[in-house]
Amino acid sequence: MQSPFTLPPAGFGPGSQSTDETLEYIALPSGMRTYVPHMPEIEDLDSAAPALAVLDQIAQACDLVAREGGRAQIALDTLAPPARKLLAETLGHGEVSMKLRGVPAVAVQESVFTGVWVLQGAGVDLVEIGSVPELAIARAHQPHRAMQDAPRAPGVVNAPALLAELADKSASYRPGADIHVVNLTLLPHTPEDLDHMATVMGEGAVTILSRGYGNCRITASAMPHVWRVQFFNSSDTLILDTWEVTQMPEVAIAGPEDMADSADRIREVRRAMA
Repeated sequence: MQSPFTLPPAGFGPGSQSTDETLEYIALPSGMRTYVPHMPEIEDLDSAAPALAVLDQIAQACDLVAREGGRAQIALDTLAPPARKLLAETLGHGEVSMKLRGVPAVAVQESVFTGVWVLQGAGVDLVEIGSVPELAIARAHQPHRAMQDAPRAPGVVNAPALLAELADKSASYRPGADIHVVNLTLLPHTPEDLDHMATVMGEGAVTILSRGYGNCRITASAMPHVWRVQFFNSSDTLILDTWEVTQMPEVAIAGPEDMADSADRIREVRRAMA
């Protein structure tokens, strides 16, 4: 009679596993950028006075824009070099930077005060206070690399359907409409699909990098209102890949509450410097 009890197969049970193996964990997010107030040293109060006056103007503009919307601009090209240097040290570098192609090419850097943007280029040196610089919206989809009617190559499977969806949402988009997202991370696709979509969509004139936990890279397409938004973790591994139909992806936008908070923090720094 066969026993109803059977021995476990070899390689199972206590003591059967190697003890020299170590567990490997996915890297946790690191390097989160946080606000740390910077108080530049002032050696000559008279030469610093114009920079301090601009800080006062920026704080007032933050309050106004937070309350009423819109945007405000303050020219910096009349500041003497010492005052301009002091202002740059005080504003610092925030999470979002932009490259605006065109004539003139303009570099945009958000300051450590959310919603306060520094724009620089040939003949351009100013601070803009607002949810996002107006020029970034105006230039976004001007073709840097034009859209193309590319033939369907071998390996292209789902790209035509996704392109048709994006084209329809682009044509019907109206300011203030809800964001429409095509999440490539959750949809089946091939490498050829991605190449085909990039070719057909072209590339606009605006590229944005937002730093927080890892990076978010945003690229305007040449199709109106359509953006490629890619999130990378702290190891620079792509974790979310989307196309968004909107005026500007939310990750690059400063809200009214952000600008109200920036006004308070600018005044705090201003009092410490005076």
